[in-house]
Amino acid sequence: MAMVKPLLVQVVGFQNSGKTTFVKKLLQVLSKLNVRVATIKHHGHGGKPDIVEKKDSSEHIHSGAFAALVEGEGRLLLQVEKDEWHLQEKIDMLSSMSPDIIVIEGHKEATYQKIVLLRNEADFEALNSLENICAFVCREPLDVNTNVPIWDEDSTLNWLVQYINKKRNDRNCKE
Repeated sequence: MAMVKPLLVQVVGFQNSGKTTFVKKLLQVLSKLNVRVATIKHHGHGGKPDIVEKKDSSEHIHSGAFAALVEGEGRLLLQVEKDEWHLQEKIDMLSSMSPDIIVIEGHKEATYQKIVLLRNEADFEALNSLENICAFVCREPLDVNTNVPIWDEDSTLNWLVQYINKKRNDRNCKE
């Protein structure tokens, strides 16, 4: 059986726009529906993400391994060091685990279907030229000119779950 490509959805916005909160709510809803979801989060705070130091896997990396994998009781941790990771490499890695969907938090300039979180009208002006915007999410009504829906968080979550289910059903019918 050929590997089925997962559906890719991005959640983007500026720092403190609510991306992580939105993604966590989406994950909770999708997990209740038995949707296999993998996530990619862009660490936009500068520097490398934290790892547990003084453990065997980090010691292996510090000793020269480019990758270290640790497994225990079904949990798998993978640390890989490389100068730069392209988004497609991360998608390919997670795709090998057969998720139904990969939710990408960040990576604004990528061209996948996007949910854009806005804090205010200035965010809209800065982000409305991004490619493949499905919906804007804003806590308060905005008076802007756009063909893309601007919803509150709950409306967007409801629409996105329906969209994901439709795409999954369409894909299952083709198999």
